Amino acid sequence: MQTILITGVSSGLGEALVKTYLEKGDTVYAVGKSAPNKFQSHPHFFFFPYDLSQTFVLQASLQEFVEKRSFDLVILNAGVLGEIQVLNQTDLADIKEVMEINVWANKEIIDTLFNHAYVKQIVGISSGAAVKTSKGWGTYSLSKASLNMLLSIYAKEMPEIHFTALAPGVIQTPMVQHIFDKVNDRLFPSAKKLKESSIQTPLDAAKHLMAIFPTLLNYESGSFIDLRTL
Repeated sequence: MQTILITGVSSGLGEALVKTYLEKGDTVYAVGKSAPNKFQSHPHFFFFPYDLSQTFVLQASLQEFVEKRSFDLVILNAGVLGEIQVLNQTDLADIKEVMEINVWANKEIIDTLFNHAYVKQIVGISSGAAVKTSKGWGTYSLSKASLNMLLSIYAKEMPEIHFTALAPGVIQTPMVQHIFDKVNDRLFPSAKKLKESSIQTPLDAAKHLMAIFPTLLNYESGSFIDLRTL
């Protein structure tokens, strides 16, 4: 049985990953703002409530939760979209807020794990938006491109841990639903393309990813992999 650490488990892919791993018999440690109530009484589920935007005390807060534990896999799933709007109309404070969660929280988590725990594999949930630019996606694209580079750098600096930035494809999550409901696809054609793409349920995506994660070890550490191109 494995021990897994997952961030961002309150809904969507993170919640589905927790469910799938627990059903398999694995132990799951989770970090995020809130935990799904359905897992709270599970004997193999351990939750640390934390707002990942508060990066300035993240390491000190997280240390006791992970100290001297051994994790077979860490899935850095937590992330936010930010507003879909042209970059020159986006307030810098909004960009910084997205970067805190999508990039700097992950740096703090990785540093804490490196210093206080034992980790074999880290997968950061990235996006095709990290390498493909589209009107309106500037904030999100900048954050995911930075995440990719962060993991690539750590792959060189922490060779004992295998890192991958992984784009899982489009999944029916609150983030995607927000795009469907709120984003004008006439102003932002990429939103229309997203709506017409193949969309996975979180549970289907979680099961697929569980099978994919071990195979990522066959790729060079620090790689960016888009599952839609495999």
